Amino acid sequence: MYRLGKYRRTDKMSDLICDNYSMLLVMSRFGIPVGFGDLSIEEVCSKNHVNVRTFLAVVNLLISGEKDTGDYDPEVVSIPSLMDYLKSSHSYFLDFKLPSIRNSLLDVLGPADKQVTGAIIGFFDDYVEQVRKHMEYEERTVFPYINSLLAGKKDPSYQIKAFCNQHDQVEARLSELKNIIIKYYPSGNTNEWNGVLFDLFSCSSDLASHNYIEDNLLVPVISQLEHNLRRK
Repeated sequence: MYRLGKYRRTDKMSDLICDNYSMLLVMSRFGIPVGFGDLSIEEVCSKNHVNVRTFLAVVNLLISGEKDTGDYDPEVVSIPSLMDYLKSSHSYFLDFKLPSIRNSLLDVLGPADKQVTGAIIGFFDDYVEQVRKHMEYEERTVFPYINSLLAGKKDPSYQIKAFCNQHDQVEARLSELKNIIIKYYPSGNTNEWNGVLFDLFSCSSDLASHNYIEDNLLVPVISQLEHNLRRK
């Protein structure tokens, strides 16, 4: 059963995960392993050297869409911790999840129709390349820009809102692949196809959540940091 409303630092971490199993991905990206007994969210975060306010900002934004007024304050939310979380997400998608889905697609498609297999895998590879380029842009341009801001250096030629428009294009490409498979490639083992589709839907939802955190937490926090620097 999913809990409505915000989680607080005094809530048990086990309750958070049992109520919202998708938060396992958030935990892992903050470097928090399971096996925390009945410790509170604050105690688990402290034990793993994670900024609890940043962890809760991500969790509550994903679960309920709720933010505290302080979640936009660069002095409250740890920007380095948030960037580490996002970088870990990039590694998960590019190094683990997307290659795993590709292997599953190859298994379920099989060698029977090389033209069909080539078309679907080619479409998927094009999508992955689009995701890779977007995430590399963040790693090479956005995050270094943020680090410069944290060091007190202003760059009038760039603003954090510049990269948000790419998210819609990335999400739309994966939706196309799901629709192609659902509508035109139903042959083969139903359980295997459903497993691949489930992974595609799960990955799509996870990527959307990742983009949501960037658009609705990272961007506002960095925008506030930009504003603070302009005033100095």
